[in-house]
Amino acid sequence: MKKKAEVGEDPLNGTFRLENFLPYRLSVAEEAVSRVIARDHLAQSGLTMPEWRLIAAVGRFGVISPTAAGAHAGMDKVKVSRAAASLVGRGLLRQAHDPSDGRGRLLRLTRKGLAIHADLAPTADAIETALMESLTKTERTVLHKALAKLSAHAGMLLRPNGADVHE
Repeated sequence: MKKKAEVGEDPLNGTFRLENFLPYRLSVAEEAVSRVIARDHLAQSGLTMPEWRLIAAVGRFGVISPTAAGAHAGMDKVKVSRAAASLVGRGLLRQAHDPSDGRGRLLRLTRKGLAIHADLAPTADAIETALMESLTKTERTVLHKALAKLSAHAGMLLRPNGADVHE
């Protein structure tokens, strides 16, 4: 009886192959998608990917803390801080002290930032259309469901017994 191939192994000879390893494949796909977005959609706005994500998060909620914006945009504190500083410097984002938390800050878009945010939905639609055109409707549905399950499961792995290991 033939043994089942392990994760990332080449089924023909049983050796680990990086190119078959799911986390690697996800990373490569993310990098390729990010390059397409940067080249085809962010170049004209002059925004970086973290700036674009931060504008999307702040625009969605109106007024939001950097921590909450980072959680919604999938970015760590350092990326949020750098993107926020750049956007404030360009007049796209405004920071104010949080009146309910003396040390906290709140982010909101300026008029100029709101104008860029208004272009996000059509830009996001164009990006997704371009990326998904090679997939059937069924494949798109399966991909979205699989990514949701992977993300949820990875989140559970990070929180043994309901607590994040880094807290």
